[in-house]
Amino acid sequence: MADPQEVLAQRVQSAIGAAFGPEHAETDPVIRPSQFADYQANAALALAKRLGRKPREAAAEIVERLDVGDVCREVEISGPGFINLTLRDEWIAAQAQALLSDARLGVPVQERQNIPIDYSAPNVAKEMHVAHLRTTVVGDALARTLEFLGHNVVRQNHIGDWGTPFGMLIEHLLDVGEDSEEAQQLKTDPNTFYQAARAKFDSDEEFSARARKRVVSLQAGDPETLRIWQGLIELSKAYFNRVYSTLDVTLTDADLAGESMYNDMLEEVCRELEDKGLAVTSEGALCVFLDGFTGREGKPVPLIVRKSDGGYGYATTDLATIKYRVAELKADRVLYVVGAPQNLHFRMVWETARLAGWIPDGVEPVHVQIGNVLGSDGKILRTRSGKPLKLMELLDEAVQRAGAVVEENRPDLDAETRAGIARQVGIGAVKYADLSVSHDTEYVFDFDRMLALTGNTGPYLQYAQARLRSIFRKGGADPAAPAGTIAIGQPAERDLALALLGFGPAVALVGDELAPHRLCGYLFDLAQTLTAFYEHCPVLAADTPEQRDSRLALCAAALRILVQGLDLLGVQAPEQM
Repeated sequence: MADPQEVLAQRVQSAIGAAFGPEHAETDPVIRPSQFADYQANAALALAKRLGRKPREAAAEIVERLDVGDVCREVEISGPGFINLTLRDEWIAAQAQALLSDARLGVPVQERQNIPIDYSAPNVAKEMHVAHLRTTVVGDALARTLEFLGHNVVRQNHIGDWGTPFGMLIEHLLDVGEDSEEAQQLKTDPNTFYQAARAKFDSDEEFSARARKRVVSLQAGDPETLRIWQGLIELSKAYFNRVYSTLDVTLTDADLAGESMYNDMLEEVCRELEDKGLAVTSEGALCVFLDGFTGREGKPVPLIVRKSDGGYGYATTDLATIKYRVAELKADRVLYVVGAPQNLHFRMVWETARLAGWIPDGVEPVHVQIGNVLGSDGKILRTRSGKPLKLMELLDEAVQRAGAVVEENRPDLDAETRAGIARQVGIGAVKYADLSVSHDTEYVFDFDRMLALTGNTGPYLQYAQARLRSIFRKGGADPAAPAGTIAIGQPAERDLALALLGFGPAVALVGDELAPHRLCGYLFDLAQTLTAFYEHCPVLAADTPEQRDSRLALCAAALRILVQGLDLLGVQAPEQM
């Protein structure tokens, strides 16, 4: 199938070259949706200035040479020089029909890139809280979408698994016993274990001395200490995987690439920065001072790569990380799905890496900035006591609330089926609410709005595809093998067919802009178009068998697109609701 906007862009661009010469043949035709036609070409306005002509005259010359008779039924010039383009119904129908035999549903395969993507990044022996929700959900949607677009995505779960806290955690694990019930809490309630270790560290001098000594052993590579440390990680992995399974994200143990992975590189990173004259000693610490990065009173902001006590911090690890991802993973783009407040830090790290020669021209690190999740009071979402809200508790509540709605509305279903739908709807509602807003903005967490069956919500889209499935069940038809040929006879049929053709461009836009909310917006508009279609175009009660089969074919294409679109977002599509 063809993307209407791309087809028109090529035809208009060809006409511009024919009208004004090869020097203008690459001019952007500026094809946009129009309220007066299907699309409009706006290139004549900018061209007229360069040519010293009136815009309508330039538009007329383009139209004179425009070959779109097979695609458009009407071409007209309006306003100061817009070229309005109305597509032929039969062309739209043919392109929609082609969707049914296209496994990719019109989604292009982009030029393949290696794209490491850093997302989720919880800490070992700590509970994941609501702030991890967005980095995990947005990162996973981007990974799924970029893979579908043909890229080689390398998931990088940069867990916090190294550093000073592990001394106290290891010693506490030894005190309680590696196989004890308290140790097993790390699989379900890691905060309890961490807080107990911290309390002992703060109150017991003998314990804190042992913990500090254990850190030295860990950093020195002591085999027994490393064995115990690995045990801590294994226990935490069970917890991470429980969360990831509940969220239905694609991260696995194979994607773990924690801070410890780069430990052996840190000394070399510092040495190389010194040798290249980029890092200097300031007040006992090894620092990089970059042009353009200043703080109060214009004083330069240092990027500290080695502390005055000889220890390494986040900057050193992140420098090693970008160096590894470019050199070893052969990255073309590197995505960091991380909170917005880290932007200055990343910009300084990447600028240092560029100056060091670790990020060559053509390689692009990108900070996919993540905004905060807010409560109804407009502040960062927390418990009533002011503590960070545990992610699993939030997800469990979403499923419970969805379960109550399903039980009320579908008492005819057995308990197991209702529970399955509740999980799909509850988790889908939370994920979609996050994805449907721009990732760099804040949003208010509101269960009532998230679980609503109206508006731009996950349940609304899940219901839209479940309703389509119901039509096929009632009609005894197979959506995987529709028999009809799509024909357009009603405006609502035309609107739906044209909307279906927008799926490929919408998915490509997500890959280009790294913006999952673009796909959410498209799917929501498609679901609304379906509602208008049902209102004006009965499917199973169509006037003729041919019309019924044509409308079933449209419904089959819509179902595939809704299911595929939800899958790219990581939202499941229930068979029934």
